[in-house]
Amino acid sequence: MSKTLVDIQNLTAGYGENIVLRNVSLKIYGQDFLAVAGANGGGKTTLVKTILGLLKPLAGAVIFPDPTLKNRTGYMPQIHLIDRKFPICASEVIESGLMAAKNLSKSEKKAKIAAIAQEMDIENILRKPVGELSGGQLQRVLLARAIVNDPELLILDEPNSYLDRRFETNFYRILKTINQTTAIVLVSHNVEAVLPMAKHVAVVEGTVEYKTQPV
Repeated sequence: MSKTLVDIQNLTAGYGENIVLRNVSLKIYGQDFLAVAGANGGGKTTLVKTILGLLKPLAGAVIFPDPTLKNRTGYMPQIHLIDRKFPICASEVIESGLMAAKNLSKSEKKAKIAAIAQEMDIENILRKPVGELSGGQLQRVLLARAIVNDPELLILDEPNSYLDRRFETNFYRILKTINQTTAIVLVSHNVEAVLPMAKHVAVVEGTVEYKTQPV
């Protein structure tokens, strides 16, 4: 068994008096691929927020055996959370994923952005403001931002909701390659497309039903 990256113990979480998750326990392992499924409102995003430290548990704990992992975690939020009016272009969004890379020079950062843009097939939109991007283009930019710093843990919240068919096959190929060195948590209300890659499945409906997938 790979090392434990995140240990969620008896977690209860919610917003004020609105309890969304109750008594949830699960682990995320090194090079894991955890598919998080469930209906809208069941608690998938709440689970992600507690892992990221954006939401404090009401009870229980989210434990990082190696606390430095928090600086090696990539996160792709749901696309509707992005402010399209904010004056920032695609390359600046990607570069924000390198904020923790203090050891990289300006030229090294530029090279990493160029390489990830080529992999995502977004080289021609790097100077475009985010407000001018299509849903599929913005999704690829957000994915590039999440993985540009080679994270050890990658959390993707509804990453396939706006994928265009032309990029969809490439997207799953990229995930498969990333998973060779990186643990992936992929949240979706429709996870059928990633089930063949998933090593574990967590079905979130207020509580969590945790399953091991045949590999």
